[in-house]
Amino acid sequence: MNLAKNWIIGCCLILFSFSVFAQKYPQVILKGDYADPTILRDGNDYYMTHSAFVYSPGFLIWHSTNLIDWKPLTRTMTKVKGSAYAPDLVKYKNKYYIYYPSAGTNWVIWADNIAGPWSDPIDLKVKNIDPGHVVDTNGKRYLHLSKGSMIELTDDGLATVGELFNVYEGWKYPKEWKTECFCLESPKLTFKDGYFYLTSAQGGTAGPATSHMVVSARSKSPKGPWENSPNNPIVHTYSASEDWWSKGHGTLVDDPQGNWWIVYHAYDKEAYTLGRHTLIDPIKWTKDGWFQLDETREPLKANPTFAGMNLSDDFSSKKLGIQWTSWGGYTQEDIVLKNNSLYLKGKSDSPANGRNLLITVPGKNYQIQTEVTLENGGTGGLILYYRENAFASFTANEKNITIYNEAKEVSTLPNKYGKHLFLKIINQKNQCTLQISKDGLKWETIKEHFDVSGLHHNNYRGFYALRAGLVATGNETVKFNNFIYTEGVLAPKPVFRDPVYDGAADPVVI
Repeated sequence: MNLAKNWIIGCCLILFSFSVFAQKYPQVILKGDYADPTILRDGNDYYMTHSAFVYSPGFLIWHSTNLIDWKPLTRTMTKVKGSAYAPDLVKYKNKYYIYYPSAGTNWVIWADNIAGPWSDPIDLKVKNIDPGHVVDTNGKRYLHLSKGSMIELTDDGLATVGELFNVYEGWKYPKEWKTECFCLESPKLTFKDGYFYLTSAQGGTAGPATSHMVVSARSKSPKGPWENSPNNPIVHTYSASEDWWSKGHGTLVDDPQGNWWIVYHAYDKEAYTLGRHTLIDPIKWTKDGWFQLDETREPLKANPTFAGMNLSDDFSSKKLGIQWTSWGGYTQEDIVLKNNSLYLKGKSDSPANGRNLLITVPGKNYQIQTEVTLENGGTGGLILYYRENAFASFTANEKNITIYNEAKEVSTLPNKYGKHLFLKIINQKNQCTLQISKDGLKWETIKEHFDVSGLHHNNYRGFYALRAGLVATGNETVKFNNFIYTEGVLAPKPVFRDPVYDGAADPVVI
């Protein structure tokens, strides 16, 4: 009887401990589309960057001193070719490097100072993806890449030597697991206590909620042979009932106190449109020299007064705010800041390829608002943009208000506001309300229950996210004032409904 009782108590304690751990971890350290994190500790400072994809300027570097409060430092790259993703940020001999794949090859940019200036991209002329930099005990430099491949680098790290060769086969996960593909990628190297630890991703980065994972292997040499960890997978989503989907793409980092952590990405449950957030878990080292998640460590404590990145913009600066990116490249003539206004030169006849400025949305519930002045026949408005064939927008010119969803024009209404108007999109868990005002005080709803939940990778590929911002089309310039981002559950304010608007129809990279 006592044995059975003790067994029940023991099981309850185990379940309780798992419950407590589940409540504490993982912690979100960057909300929104911050995929493929790569993190570097430099003394008491931490620096982190993520996939830039086709957004420009790319590779936003973040800075922190405590791993939980992050502030944007600089954007490193404007000359984007293809989609630049899965970077590795490293420091070697007082220089900083970012290695990354794009356009069928791999590249490197470098700087003497983490804040820049950063070099133009240098083509390393090697295939495969997700480069991971490592230096062996003799000072020779290498890149590990996807598919368990590896190549030597020159001493300056700016060119490759010889050909790719294979050194690692990955970890064989159970056949019954639901994944997207085997997809051995994202090799990140850590040297500790005489071993090189290879932290890799497998399972595919999207698809089923249980697709992605982090696995570990170790060797005395960066060339192997590699021994897989008995604790694999280190990080994995086992069920779609969990809060975080497709957890994977991990990098190890330590702190000055000797604690170790793993930083990785994941989708918020049933919120694919936001892209992949950056998460952190504590790890501990076992007596036999392996690591695993640490269920007992206290969570990181954020400073409640700390301010990260401001997503609103009054356009009072002389240069474009660090929160903004554009889909593809642009020139300085396309964007002018003057007298607390942003002048955005239009492009194309559709928002699909129009001139846009976008912010990374951190939450499921928010609204964006701006003031628009149409000059010389320009067309401009607000947009939620995934890619050219997947966006929602509403724009105005002197004649019409046009609503788009999934890149299709769904409504055209007469513009009764003239050249000066206010626009607002309220997004509540991918259900949007579109509003217009003459003065920014009295709003009219022109569309409700506007569904954008399908605008994500599993439907349109690309691994992007639904970003929010401004758009201008046509050949003329549109004037914008006071872009305002507000986060939270927001009930639309009481609006005046005009019979004209009731019953409106449903809805280049350099």
